[in-house]
Amino acid sequence: MVGYVLSTKIQKMPAVNSEILVWARETAGLSVNCAAKKLGIKDARGIAGEDRLIAFEAGGTMPTRPLLLRMAKLYRRPLLTFYMRVPPRKGDRGKDFRSLPERNTDTEPLVDALVRDILARQSMVRAVLVDEEEAQPLPFVGSLTVNDGVGAALVSIRRALGADLAAFRAQGSPEAAFALLRAYAERAGVFVLLIGNLGSHHTALDVSAFRGFALADPIAPFIVINDQDAKSAWSFTLLHELAHVWLGATGVSGAYAEGRLERFCNDVASNFLLPNNELHLVGVTSHTDKEAAELLIGEFAEARLLSRSMVAYRLFRAGVLSEATWQDLTSTFRLAGISPVPLGKNAVGTKREAQTIMLSVDID
Repeated sequence: MVGYVLSTKIQKMPAVNSEILVWARETAGLSVNCAAKKLGIKDARGIAGEDRLIAFEAGGTMPTRPLLLRMAKLYRRPLLTFYMRVPPRKGDRGKDFRSLPERNTDTEPLVDALVRDILARQSMVRAVLVDEEEAQPLPFVGSLTVNDGVGAALVSIRRALGADLAAFRAQGSPEAAFALLRAYAERAGVFVLLIGNLGSHHTALDVSAFRGFALADPIAPFIVINDQDAKSAWSFTLLHELAHVWLGATGVSGAYAEGRLERFCNDVASNFLLPNNELHLVGVTSHTDKEAAELLIGEFAEARLLSRSMVAYRLFRAGVLSEATWQDLTSTFRLAGISPVPLGKNAVGTKREAQTIMLSVDID
C-alpha cells in the first residue's frame, strides 16, 4: 500500500516546463553554448553538451533534479519556477531612466536579478511595518512634480532630512560624508542600501549598467546605490535618488542624465551639495582660462568633499562656463582618472558622446 501511494505521488509530480527552461536561460543572458558549459552538461553517447541542453529545452528529455538545481543557481531563479505553466511577469522596476546604450549591456540580466532582490527585501520590510502598525505614509513621497522647480525640492528635502551641509563637509572623507547623509535619509524613513553585485565579485555591476535605483513607496521607500561607483559619487547618487522619491518616480538611473526628469534630479543633487550663493567662491569666471579653472575647481572641490566634475557642471549650469569649456574640463578630469563614469566603447568620438556629456553629470 505504501509503495502504491509513493508511486501515485511520483506520477502526480508536475513536469518541468521546457518553455520556462528557455526563458530562464535567455533572461539570464546566456547562450546555449555558454549555459551548457557553465551547467557542466558534458558530451554523452555521441551527443554534444550543447545539443543535450537543446533537447532539454525542446521537451524531449527531462533534466535531472541535480541539473535543475544547477540551473536554478546559474539562472538565478527559484526551483519552482521551472514547473510554472507560463513564464512569470518581469519584475516591476518602475520606469527605466537610463539611456538606451545603458539598457543594452551584457549585465542587464544581473540588473533584473538585483531589482527582484530589492523588491523582495522592500516587500518584507513593508510587511513588517504594516504588521507592527508602524506603517505611516511618509508625506514627502510623491509630494512634488518637476514643475514645482528645483528650489521647492531643495527646501522640502532639506527640511525632511534635517541635513546640515556644514556637518557634511566637516567629515574626514567622502565616504564619511556619505555615511552622515545616509543617516539623515534613514532617520527620515528612507531605507538606503549600498549594493553593487549579487553576492560575489563575479556579478559586479558596473555603473555603465546602473548607478542607482529608487523605489518610491510611501510606507517603505528604498534607495539602492551601486557601490562599484567611486565613493565620492555616492552622496550625489543618494540625493539624485531622493529626488526620485520626492517625485514618486520609481525606477533605475544610469550614468547619463537623459530627459527632463533626470536632469531635474541631477540639478537637485548638485544644488544641494553646492548652493548658488557659493559658486562665486570657486573663483572661476567666464574669463578664467582652462588651466586656472582646473586648479581652482580642484582646490574648491577637495576642501568641500565634492566632485570636481560636479563643480564644473554647476558652473556650466549657472552660465559661468561655456559648454565647450565645461566639456573640456570634464574630459580632462576623466582622463586624469578622477571621474569613474565610463563613456562606453561606442561613445568615443561620436556626436552621441557630445550629446550625452551635455546631459550628464560626471561624478569623480
